[in-house]
Formats: sequence, structure tokens, C-alpha cells
Amino acid sequence: MPAEKVSIDNAKHDKLFYFVANVVVYRESDGRCLILKRDEREKVHPGKYAVPGGKLEWKDLDLKKPTRMNGDVFDFENAIEDLLKRETLEEAGIELQDYLEYINSVAFVRPDETPVILVKFAAKYKRGEVVPEKGAFTDYAWVNEKEVKKYNCIDGIADEVAKTIKIFS
Repeated sequence: MPAEKVSIDNAKHDKLFYFVANVVVYRESDGRCLILKRDEREKVHPGKYAVPGGKLEWKDLDLKKPTRMNGDVFDFENAIEDLLKRETLEEAGIELQDYLEYINSVAFVRPDETPVILVKFAAKYKRGEVVPEKGAFTDYAWVNEKEVKKYNCIDGIADEVAKTIKIFS
């Protein structure tokens, strides 16, 4: 029997994590990647440069709009792709091309004790002018693998920028 609602009532307490995805956006015209400066009020990595991304939310799993029924299981295909397209548009005002390339993943525990699984991808810039989301980001830069090292980035961002440039160039 299919689920009637999204719930964690039957989930095992020791199996719960936030699921977060980030994307390094690559601009083909100049071979640079986008970084955004996080607001000083952010709980995690305040004031550091990062890349667009966000959490998978329950509203992303609308049981009235699955992409298919897989027996009695609701499937939501392209959930990560849709998440990253939405977050990149919200956080930076730009659009991504459809294809994502996997970079890496990390599990961590936030300062507020929330466990997180973060999966990182690379994608090509499609169109739009960068406008950092007010209240979340205060600045941005398009950087190459050398320039990114001049910014106060979250650990790993410089390596991910270099890997993204290598993937797409």
C-alpha cells in the first residue's frame, strides 16, 4: 500500500540526516566558477565563500505529484537536479544547464548538532546575471583554480572549483 503522507514516524532515529546538495557552476565563456559569500548571520560557515546549494525538503516530495509509481512506492526522479536548479536560481539568480557531474560527498555534524549528508556536483552555467540572495549572501565572484585561493572559502571549495574546471574544459 502506498504512503499516505511524508513522515519520520517509522524512521529509525539513528538513520536520520539532512540531505544537502551543492553545485559548482562553471561558465564556459571564460572557464570560471561561481562562488558566493555567505552572510555573517549564517549558522554554518558564516562569512565564508561557498557555492549554491540547499536541503532537500518534504515539499519536494509531494505525494500528489510523483514522477511515477514504482509498485506501491512514490518515485521523485531528478530530485537533486531540481533542488540544485531551484537553489541556484534563488541564491544566485542564474540558471543551470541540465547535466550534473558528481564531484564528491561528505558527512558532517553542524554546530547545532544536526547530522548532514552533503553531495557535491558540477554543472554548466546556462544564463542570467548573478544577484546574490539578500539575507543569505553578500558578495560573489567568478574564479578560476588560482583565483579561488585568494578568497576565504569553506574547506574543499578550491579543490572542487579545480575539479569542475578540469571536468568541463
